[in-house]
Amino acid sequence: MTYAERMRQKLTEAFAPEVLEIIDESEAHRGHGGYQEGGETHFKIVIKAAAFNGMGRVAQQRAVMATVKHELDERVHALSLEVSGV
Repeated sequence: MTYAERMRQKLTEAFAPEVLEIIDESEAHRGHGGYQEGGETHFKIVIKAAAFNGMGRVAQQRAVMATVKHELDERVHALSLEVSGV
């Protein structure tokens, strides 16, 4: 299972999002810090879920980061987030 698939599964289970996009932006960072051959090091996540309603921006981002912590610890070097409620 790829890192993108792992993150998709965890985020879906945790937040039941209406919108979830996981974009591997690794190739745009080739030659930069954290890049590894084979990609899956730099991602952008766009997620919209009712679970985020009433949460501040920082709390939303922290919730997403906590959910994918293992992927960040293992391989993912950079994560760009667009998080919102519905």
